[in-house]
Amino acid sequence: MQKLQVQGVHHITLVGADRQTSIDFWEGVLGMPFVFEQPNLDAPAESHLYFDPGDGRLITIFTNEERKPDPQRTSTDIGAVHHVAFWVSRATFSQAIERLDARGIKHSGVKDRGFMDSIYFQDPLGLLIELAAYRFFPPEGVTHGEVLLEAHKIRVARGDYNIAEVHLADAIERIVARRRESLSDDRSPKNPY
Repeated sequence: MQKLQVQGVHHITLVGADRQTSIDFWEGVLGMPFVFEQPNLDAPAESHLYFDPGDGRLITIFTNEERKPDPQRTSTDIGAVHHVAFWVSRATFSQAIERLDARGIKHSGVKDRGFMDSIYFQDPLGLLIELAAYRFFPPEGVTHGEVLLEAHKIRVARGDYNIAEVHLADAIERIVARRRESLSDDRSPKNPY
């Protein structure tokens, strides 16, 4: 028996209300270009809208003009989607509260997640949306996930409750030491002062 090895998220499809509500939110609030539209090939009465979140993947929405927006929080039952998180730059994150407030969108304020900061709010259909900004940049050729895996190992070894910036800094140092060679015989920390 072998795995079906995935290589990334291809797309996420959500059930929307009418077409314009989707366009106004996904492009008009979150800035995702509306790049493609066709009928839902499994339900011809619906349209299938495609938005580009910026990383080459897609967010797609099934719409139907007979459905109206319902802002009630979507289900958090077992098997339901709790929230969808989007990566934003530090510059955008620093403006998020002001820009949400300007639209009258209720939000959580900034939440400290140790390795990132988050702001939560609901879309017009009650889906919880998270804007997330990392507190670190991985070394060239290394993913955020690889840094987080190393930081997790450090955190667990130290008995700490959650990943914090010290774990990230130490993880990056370890990764660089493993991946980049040096002519030095002793690469341990020094104090030349």
